[in-house]
Amino acid sequence: MSELTVDFQQVFEAPGIPPEAHFQTWAELAWQGESPSEVTIRIVDNDESRSLNHQYRGRDYATNVLSFPFEAPAGITVPLAGDLVICAPVVEKEAREQQKTIEAHWAHMVIHGMLHLQGFDHIDDNDAEVMEALEVRLLAQLGFGNPYEAEETEKDS
Repeated sequence: MSELTVDFQQVFEAPGIPPEAHFQTWAELAWQGESPSEVTIRIVDNDESRSLNHQYRGRDYATNVLSFPFEAPAGITVPLAGDLVICAPVVEKEAREQQKTIEAHWAHMVIHGMLHLQGFDHIDDNDAEVMEALEVRLLAQLGFGNPYEAEETEKDS
């Protein structure tokens, strides 16, 4: 694992948002890269999340985390992983609905987003299994439970 610099931008204030140092810890844990890199983590409100989700994904609603991997032009090498945009109100709402601690859900969103920046995805079942297993393992290192257990139980009902 190599050094990861986190540029933290909190443009939305809410009492449940963890301290900046936690975001650094979570992002570093999820960084699988061999060389030093940088990521921007931006904490936003529903309006900014909805606008970005609509502009870049064609979906007109606020979402928990958006990942924007940095794509350097040909011949340019810059140590940037990309940007994560995390919507605080959505994360807090999901944590309540899924009966998870707010801290565990924030950690999950950062780890999930960081893995997307590194090319992991969950579009098909095989890729989803690989990505989710890595998320579960990394969250366990932080002392958090499997974020998918409650969802699996709900799906089985």
